[in-house]
Amino acid sequence: MNQDYIKPDSWSIIEEGFDTHRVKSSESIFSIGNGAMGQRANFEEHYSGPTFQGSYIAGVYYPDKTKVGWWKNGYPEYFAKVLNAPNWIGINVSVNGEQLDLFTCKKVDNFKRELNMQEGWLSRSFTATLQNNIQIEVKTKRFLSLDLEELGAIEYHITPINNDAQIQFQPYLDGGITNEDTNWDDKFWDILKVSHENNRAFIETKTMKTFFYVSTFMESKVYLNNKGLFLNPDINSEHNYISFDYNHHVKKGETYSIQKFGGYVADRNYDKTELVSVSKQILDKAITLGFDGLLKKQKEAWANIWERADINITGDVKAQQGIRFNIFQLNQTYLGKDSRLNIGPKGFTGEKYGGSTYWDTEAYCIPFYMATKDEKVARNLLEYRYNHLEKAIENAEKLGFKNGAALYPMVTMNGEECHNEWEITFEEIHRNGAIAFAIFNYYRYTGDYSYIPEKGLEVLIGIARFWQQRASFSTDKNKYVILGVTGPNEYENNVNNNWYTNYIAQWCISYTIENIEKIMLEYPADYIRIIDKLKLDKLEIEQWKTVADNMYFPYSEKHQVYLQQDGFLDKELIAVSSLDKSQRPINQKWSWDRILRSPYIKQADVLQGFYFFEDQFTTESLERHFDFYEPFTVHESSLSPCVHSIQAAKLNRMDQAYQFYLRTSRLDLDDYNHEVHEGLHITSMAGTWMSIVEGFGGMRIKDNKLSFTPKIPKQWEAYSFKINFRNHILKVDIGHKQTHFEILSGSELEILVNNKSILLTTKQLQAV
Repeated sequence: MNQDYIKPDSWSIIEEGFDTHRVKSSESIFSIGNGAMGQRANFEEHYSGPTFQGSYIAGVYYPDKTKVGWWKNGYPEYFAKVLNAPNWIGINVSVNGEQLDLFTCKKVDNFKRELNMQEGWLSRSFTATLQNNIQIEVKTKRFLSLDLEELGAIEYHITPINNDAQIQFQPYLDGGITNEDTNWDDKFWDILKVSHENNRAFIETKTMKTFFYVSTFMESKVYLNNKGLFLNPDINSEHNYISFDYNHHVKKGETYSIQKFGGYVADRNYDKTELVSVSKQILDKAITLGFDGLLKKQKEAWANIWERADINITGDVKAQQGIRFNIFQLNQTYLGKDSRLNIGPKGFTGEKYGGSTYWDTEAYCIPFYMATKDEKVARNLLEYRYNHLEKAIENAEKLGFKNGAALYPMVTMNGEECHNEWEITFEEIHRNGAIAFAIFNYYRYTGDYSYIPEKGLEVLIGIARFWQQRASFSTDKNKYVILGVTGPNEYENNVNNNWYTNYIAQWCISYTIENIEKIMLEYPADYIRIIDKLKLDKLEIEQWKTVADNMYFPYSEKHQVYLQQDGFLDKELIAVSSLDKSQRPINQKWSWDRILRSPYIKQADVLQGFYFFEDQFTTESLERHFDFYEPFTVHESSLSPCVHSIQAAKLNRMDQAYQFYLRTSRLDLDDYNHEVHEGLHITSMAGTWMSIVEGFGGMRIKDNKLSFTPKIPKQWEAYSFKINFRNHILKVDIGHKQTHFEILSGSELEILVNNKSILLTTKQLQAV
């Protein structure tokens, strides 16, 4: 049974009614971020019920020592954890000496929480009856500024309803924070100094081991009926905590308010000796602009994002809400301003998966960022991997590879592998292929080849060297095989000849050779520089080519399909539809032993290859493989439904494509996998965008041109999206009878629609 308490709304996520059992889920769903920091939607006031408090700073992490039963050579020494940072949002509230706590209140009425995605703010309102019988009305609003990325702002109003009351606001900073996710309960933060000045407070900290220095800061102002009060607060300062107490007598019906500005300044961007002075400068700007001025700028910044990124759906509010929620959370997580950062699977919404970088970025996120932002943003994501090339070579050396072979990590913060499950760390090597594919995909889409001779070819050569060494020659098959791997389907470990892995290995080698030849002819200076630097010769390239040309691919003549791996047909092939619903999800109900012996597929595996390399297979072949594998797929990875939605749309199975779209777009809103309390599935949200633009819109690059095969679900009246293609902003409106194309900026553009060429100009709206 999926959750259904989120109210359908085109532009907002709305929760009505207070239920203690869904607090942790809502803390995830209503999370806010600005690319530089983020936080779960914890209450500002004290809450004694089950809660998962979390605030996070982009790029600040801790190397939590790996916890394993026994050590293996090459095992990562740590698992990088996104750090739960000092808490700056807290405002304790007491009324006539009793602390406001929604878990212990006699009654909570009219509770409403709203995440306004159009304008980028979170609000909450409720009336509560405390144990002392005082009734109060509370209204709050907060946001993390897109303009001043180290700053957040809170406005908190409280009105006594049935009596006069003595009300205390106690804004605080708390450095005594621990991670929800930790292996050894280590102390992650070292408190250096707690200080205050007027209505400002600062906690200076550094992380243990990684030595990130951070200043957490706050300043508060109080008001009565919107008029500023000048109260001298009582100050409570401890080793890791500081609070200001603002007490005031408030008459029934009057409104007592506090505005709190806070955030983080880290030495990733400033000298560690200047963190407090920078914090003061940011607070100066905040006070000058005021809460309303900052909110106005916030609305303008989000309007600019939506102008390019929005997808508009008419006739289906839940579908509309789903895609906007996904686009909103992606932009809250990563805005492309800093090439040192990447997109963690949970973003700033939780700690599972360590907050690190996975292959999800290259496989799913780059298309979204290429089309909805400037191409420099996607290039930053590619450069992130180039900057980690030396670490990728070190990762491969730890496993016994030589000569500059590069194995990119499954999980990383700084380029080092830090995943602590052996079957993933050592075996899920297909991640290398996604990184190479992203280089190809970037050039295919943007037309910007310059990245490859400047940086990308070095990455491709390191990856090709890895594949050549990782393959071994089978005298029995007279082919090269790749043994002991885990493919995208993580419900099979230590298998031989995963088709997707073998296929992408062959493709990587061929693509690398193709680019070496192109750069030799067209960029001779870069060619000489790279060949000399990497000591690459023709003999080595011939060795790669021998492996690629003689790669083994398991195939079933009986079923006329490529096999997911050598032993797939040895399994008892019972379709998912025959499973009792009480057994789902199997990753929560079955033993690992049972899962590994089953035919059940966590996410697209063979079909992932058909998605990446669609042009190399016929539609008839896709249909055979889809019909064979989808019935065994349990879609228990967030990355699965989007790929299947795109392929179902290509096969004109629109009802199925629509259901997969709903599943990917509302995965967290409806909590399909019953795990949203741990955080959101950020990287798969890019797959929701792909489901519409590539699936229903049929957008592809063909013959170096933008191509569309538009389709529309019967549940929708129409939908539209914009994309940035090679410095042309193109708007596409798709209805049941016609599709309209319009160039909003850029010169004329030739596109393909249903394989027919159309020339678009800026002077006309083209209907097809």
